[in-house]
Amino acid sequence: MGKRGRPTKSSIRQNVVEILHFMGEAYGYQIYKAYKDIFPAVTLRVIYYHLAKGTKLGEFQVAGVKKTTGSYSWGPEAERIFYKLGPKANPSILPEVKAYFDRK
Repeated sequence: MGKRGRPTKSSIRQNVVEILHFMGEAYGYQIYKAYKDIFPAVTLRVIYYHLAKGTKLGEFQVAGVKKTTGSYSWGPEAERIFYKLGPKANPSILPEVKAYFDRK
């Protein structure tokens, strides 16, 4: 019998691995902005989905949580979850990602 369900490999999640390889650690929106600049457009929700899924699979780890204050539409405080590469991450160093961060 074959495997059931969705395949665990994902090109979007692999692209996030590539981005985090160069960023070291970042929160979801920072990853999303870099992703939009390098690859075809995705939604912020998809990035957060893949960060959560990748954390379960060991491709990402939570590096820390920081609370920031400001005037947000939902209130005075925001919680940013910072991610870094996990032990199962396998960056292949895509040239377009390297070029993007070399320009930064």
